[in-house]
Amino acid sequence: MYETRRNEHDSTIAKDTLFSWHYRQYCLITGLYMLEPWERLLFNCAIFGMAESAKVEILLKAVGDAPILKQNKWTVDERKTVAELSIFLRSYMKLNDSDSLLLFINQCFAPSPDQTVRNLKECFAPGDSKLVINYSKTQAWG
Repeated sequence: MYETRRNEHDSTIAKDTLFSWHYRQYCLITGLYMLEPWERLLFNCAIFGMAESAKVEILLKAVGDAPILKQNKWTVDERKTVAELSIFLRSYMKLNDSDSLLLFINQCFAPSPDQTVRNLKECFAPGDSKLVINYSKTQAWG
């Protein structure tokens, strides 16, 4: 396998072998180990932050005395956590800080705030089905 690239000095096209490509990748990766931990973190955030993540469809259902949303179907980034979703819902429903908001998955349990939407979708909404999240202002299940 060859990779073609233009030589910057004399505008000729040089062919790189697969070995030289892997060697350049090795130099890049080992060079990262010489960086300080905060520099590596910054590099990883820059590289992996550019990667586009998938979207997950969620269906929000009111339980008990919770206000019913005008729009109950949402598409969210799979990297969002339950805490971020809860903050969004609190602001969307204009709840006070003293009001409680509880989220439940499939009328069953309350997920921990650090759970990602992707993990919940993989576990509780197999295939192309939507992730059903029930919300309430009082304890309903679990």
